Amino acid sequence: MPDNSDHGPGEGDQGNPEEEFRDLLREFLSGNSDLDPGRLASAAGLPNDPALVAQLMSKLQDALQNSGDGINWDLALEQAKAVAGRERQPSLPAERSALEQAFHVAALWLDEATYVAELTATPRLISRTEWVTTTMPIWTQLAEPVATSIADALTRVLHEQSPEEMSDMIAGASRLMRNVGGTLFAMQLGQVVGQLSTEVVSGGDVGIPLFGAEEDAAAQAAIIPQNVAAFGAGLDIDEEQVRLYLAVRELAHARLFRHARWLRLQLLSAIGDIARGITINTERLEELAENFDPSNPESLQHAVSAGELLAPKNESQLSALTRLETTLALIEGWVDVVTAEATNRLPKSGAIAETVRRRRASGGPAESAFSTLVGLELRPRRLREAAAMWQQLTDAVGAERRDALWSHPDLVPSSEDIDDPAALVARITDPEPELDDVDRAIEDLLNDEGGEDRPVE
Repeated sequence: MPDNSDHGPGEGDQGNPEEEFRDLLREFLSGNSDLDPGRLASAAGLPNDPALVAQLMSKLQDALQNSGDGINWDLALEQAKAVAGRERQPSLPAERSALEQAFHVAALWLDEATYVAELTATPRLISRTEWVTTTMPIWTQLAEPVATSIADALTRVLHEQSPEEMSDMIAGASRLMRNVGGTLFAMQLGQVVGQLSTEVVSGGDVGIPLFGAEEDAAAQAAIIPQNVAAFGAGLDIDEEQVRLYLAVRELAHARLFRHARWLRLQLLSAIGDIARGITINTERLEELAENFDPSNPESLQHAVSAGELLAPKNESQLSALTRLETTLALIEGWVDVVTAEATNRLPKSGAIAETVRRRRASGGPAESAFSTLVGLELRPRRLREAAAMWQQLTDAVGAERRDALWSHPDLVPSSEDIDDPAALVARITDPEPELDDVDRAIEDLLNDEGGEDRPVE
C-alpha cells in the first residue's frame, strides 16, 4: 500500500468522487496530459488558434468551478462577438447614406409591386456584432434541445462504459461533465453564429425571423453594410444596383412578416417540433467512447461534423421538416417574385437575383456547420418551384389577390399547389368553388334558417 501521509493539499479530497474527477480534469487543463489542447479545440470544431485554445482552456477551468448545471449561453454570445469583430470595418458616412437612400427608393418600388403593409419601423444599418447580439436569443433557443440531449447522453454513456471501480466517480462527477460539455457546445455555437455574421447581408438572409420575440420584431428590416460591400465585390455590377436590389429584398421579407403576423410563430413552431425530437445516436457515441484515442481527437470532430451523433429523425420530425421546408420555399419564392417586379428598372437585377438564389441554395460554411450542430437545415429546397408558382399566380389573378393569400394560414398555398400551380389558379378563379361537406352543411343550415323567415304564400 502506498503511503498517503504526505498527500498534501488534496488529502481532504480523498473519498469525494466529484473532487477526484475534478482533479483529473484540472490536471489535463493545466497541461499535464498527453492530449494536445490544440487538437482538442480542432476536435470540437474550433480553429486551432493559440488565443482561442487558451480561451477554451480557461473557460473549461471556469466550468469546473461552476456550481450550476446547464449551458453557459453567455459564453456563446461572447465567442460569437469575438468572431464577428475580428475583421471589423466601420462603414463610411457616404456608404451609410447610400444604403439609407436605397431603402427609401426600395420602399417606393415595393409599393408598386405588392399590397402587403408597409413597415412601421425604420430600417436599420447594423454591424456584424450587432447582428450577433440581436439574433443570439433565437440561435440558443434552437440549439438548447440538442445541447441538453448531448449532455444527457454523454453522461449516461460514460457511466455505462467506465470500469466498475470508477462508476462512483463518474456518477458523482456528472454535473461537471455536463458543465464541461456545455462549455464546448457553447463555444461551438458561438463560432458558428459569429461566422454567420460575416456571411449574411441582411436580417432576412437566413430565411427565418431572427430579431427577437416582441411584437413586430420579425418585421424589422436591417442590412449589414460591411457584408453588402463584400457581396458586391465579386460581381461586375454597379454598387448602386446591388444596394437597391438587396434593400428591396430585405424590405419585402420584413413586410411579409408584418403582414402575416402568424407566420413567425408557424415557422418557429415547426423548428421547435424538430428540435425537441432530436436524440443522440447512443450506439455511435458508445463506439466513440470505447475507441477514443487521446492522440487522435479528430475522430470525434469527424463524427460531429458528419452528423453521426444525431439519431435519424422520427416521423413527427420528418413531418415538421416538410412543413418547414414548404413554408421557407413559399416565403423565399414570394420574395423573389415581388423583388423581381420591384427591381425591373435595374439592368442587372436578373444577375443579382441568380447570385442570391445560388447563395441560398448552397449555403455558406457557417450554415452547414449549424446544420450538423443541431440537425436543422434552413435552406428552402423547393425555392425555384415555389417562385414559379407565385409568378404563375400573379400573371393569372394579379398581385392583390396573390398577396391576400397571406392573410390567414389556411389560405396559404400548400406543397401540392407548388406541384400544380394551374389547379391553384383554377381554384382561386372559380366563381363557384366546390364546397366540401362541412361548407355544404353550413350552407344548408343557413338556407333552412332563412326559409323559416320567408312568408308562406
